[in-house]
Amino acid sequence: MNIGIDMMGGDFAPLEAVKGLQTYLSTSSSPANLFCIGNEVELKMLLAHHRVVRAEIIVVHAPEVIGMHEHATKALKDKQRSSIAIGFHMLASGKVDAFISAGNTGAMLVGALYSIKAISGVHRPAIASIVPKVNGSTGILLDVGLNADCKPENLNQFALLGSLYAKDVFGIENPKVGLLNVGEEEGKGNVLTQAAYPLLKDNPAINFIGNVEGRDLFLDKADVMVCEGFTGNIILKMAESLYEAAKQRNISDAFLHRFNYENVGGTPVLGVAKPVVIGHGISNANAFSNMINLAEKMVTSNICGNIIEQFKS
Repeated sequence: MNIGIDMMGGDFAPLEAVKGLQTYLSTSSSPANLFCIGNEVELKMLLAHHRVVRAEIIVVHAPEVIGMHEHATKALKDKQRSSIAIGFHMLASGKVDAFISAGNTGAMLVGALYSIKAISGVHRPAIASIVPKVNGSTGILLDVGLNADCKPENLNQFALLGSLYAKDVFGIENPKVGLLNVGEEEGKGNVLTQAAYPLLKDNPAINFIGNVEGRDLFLDKADVMVCEGFTGNIILKMAESLYEAAKQRNISDAFLHRFNYENVGGTPVLGVAKPVVIGHGISNANAFSNMINLAEKMVTSNICGNIIEQFKS
């Protein structure tokens, strides 16, 4: 297995990315080949200093970096020798099986949509995030930011994408799908959710259980919760703030600790043809290590291939 890593993306890269490699290699019994994309001189110095010189590590020189605040489309077009552009070229050409980055989110999304492209039949790819449950299990929420405005058909497809992700990557058999809404009754909600409900109800490929409310998010009512990206992103950022608030108040709680972004690593772009994982801009070593672990799971489970087959049918 070959995984491409943008070593220059993120506020604390490439140092934390190198430390992340160290963490990953020390905990993996059968590590993947890691194609580390970035400034060759700088990376080799850091790898040597932290004693991360292994046969599994291959440095790929990228003399350019796309900044966090650069215009995504323009930057990808103008900086063909950047770590993100080279990473997507390697993914598209089959030199790596997955690509991860904590760099410019817009550039990662543009690269995923235009270099790798959406799977045939998928109207709009989505970003999925995990939702910790009080009982220790894990739920999936999507979309969490890629599609601020949606049509009912989009939510119907998100439900299928989320179900396949929950099953293949998290091992949840026959995941329960809920439509995030302002009430449990079928007629509740705005124009979007009212129109999406019958589509979800008649979709034989998912296990739809009806509407779920905000208070159900952390309970075991649904495994996959569907909404448009505007609502999903607000929920995601609010969930992150729960951990930060607990941390500032010196509260040690196992459930709240699961909201720490480091434990998740990154979020996958579901609906594109190959595994792409986007990390938080402030990713540290633990987050980078967990991004690699997530990319491994996506490749091993063949989630993208399974989505392709599902949408063919």
